[in-house]
Amino acid sequence: MLTYPHINPIALDLGAIKVHWYGLMYLLAFLFAWGFASYRAKQRDNWNADMVSDLVFYGALGVILGGRIGYVFFYGFEQFLANPLWLFQVWTGGMSFHGGFIGVMLAMIFWCRKYQKSWFETLDFIAPCVPTGLMFGRMGNFIGGELYGRQVTDPNFALGMIFPTDPLGLVRHPSQLYQALCEGLILFIILWWFSSKPRPRYAISAVFLIGYGIARFSIEFFREPDNGLLFIGWMSKGQFLTLPMIIIGLWMFWYAYQKKIYDWQVK
Repeated sequence: MLTYPHINPIALDLGAIKVHWYGLMYLLAFLFAWGFASYRAKQRDNWNADMVSDLVFYGALGVILGGRIGYVFFYGFEQFLANPLWLFQVWTGGMSFHGGFIGVMLAMIFWCRKYQKSWFETLDFIAPCVPTGLMFGRMGNFIGGELYGRQVTDPNFALGMIFPTDPLGLVRHPSQLYQALCEGLILFIILWWFSSKPRPRYAISAVFLIGYGIARFSIEFFREPDNGLLFIGWMSKGQFLTLPMIIIGLWMFWYAYQKKIYDWQVK
């Protein structure tokens, strides 16, 4: 069994101002996205630094607003009805990937209108820059001791861990690290390799949807559900929300290679 590192969730205590690790993880996520997007823009004649900066800014707004609103409505709607101001209490925690994903999709509509870009051309451009942000986000979950795994029946399980935030003190999977690895690092490597050559429009976005969907659906079996189990007692709400991503991604991949529309060529 591993020992939880007991990292102080506050990275910097400046008296009146306290900087949390979770916030720093988000900052790293946006910085890495900006760096990777800047690199990709240099390979294209119709992209520039100002467009990338705006793209990351719009995406950040979509992630933060959509992530919070999505969490409240997907996982805490009853609490919201009892206390509507809870929606704005972001310091209490609670962000949803699916809500953030929808928020980014909507933000990209406004960005595309400003720069007269195709929506899917933009999504294909930014998709490989997203997984590292997911990785940092899951690391923030781990430091905060939240979203830990379901109970491990064998206390001698090599990767088992007791989280100090678990009121039951059970040996659990460090599912946040599983997600950081699969939804983050591995998906980033796959997408970065796949997008290194010209691909038809929709294909890169499709690989993101399929890759994230499979990783999230699989690892949810190890993770404590946010709001109980659904349906026949084995599918979590996260899995239910992820299934459409896989189905849509498979259809988009097929459609991409039927249409064969290419938005860029190697310089």
